[in-house]
Amino acid sequence: MLRIRGALIAALVAAALPGCKIIKTPTAEEKAAAAAKDAFDPNAKVEAIWQSQAVPYFEKRAGELKDVVAAVAAGADQAGEKYGNPKKQASSPWTYAVKFTGKVVVADTQSRAATLDVDVDGDGKPDAKVQIGPALRGTALRDTLDFVNFNEFKNQIEWAQFGKAFNEKANTAFLSAIPRDGITGKTVTVVGAFPLPSGSDLPLVTPSELTVAP
Repeated sequence: MLRIRGALIAALVAAALPGCKIIKTPTAEEKAAAAAKDAFDPNAKVEAIWQSQAVPYFEKRAGELKDVVAAVAAGADQAGEKYGNPKKQASSPWTYAVKFTGKVVVADTQSRAATLDVDVDGDGKPDAKVQIGPALRGTALRDTLDFVNFNEFKNQIEWAQFGKAFNEKANTAFLSAIPRDGITGKTVTVVGAFPLPSGSDLPLVTPSELTVAP
């Protein structure tokens, strides 16, 4: 009886063997490659939407500087609905898409956070401060877009990296080519975005486009 039972068990085991699947344990290199493949790449994500979505969005959404500033003074929320991102998180500050052409009256190009003060209305006084970097403050470009959402990201770190990647893209796409010498007195055309100014501060504009007239 025991022999029969033993033979039966052996037969069952033998029958099961062809169906067994051996799972290979991944090497350290394979694990690293898989992690790199799945890693979040903010620059690639911005690159994918920059020219096809972001630049056209700002061109369409932006209002003339005088109109946007007047709208903000009349009501920040109402101005945001028209020139900003009405889908933003309720706790997030407003940012506004803007466009203008004016003359550079002050150029602070000695620091990495270089800026141009631009006179738009021709009175000789600056109406906006334009960031030309390479160090750009804030995340106004990201925050003004209505087709990106914090909830699409894993955490706050990825969201912050995504915002920084817009600034880096602006630098590589056109800001790095802006001359640092002899730009005072030049006429510039700007499309971009700025956060709600504090007090009497000039709008701090991060450009999505900037050209300097010859």
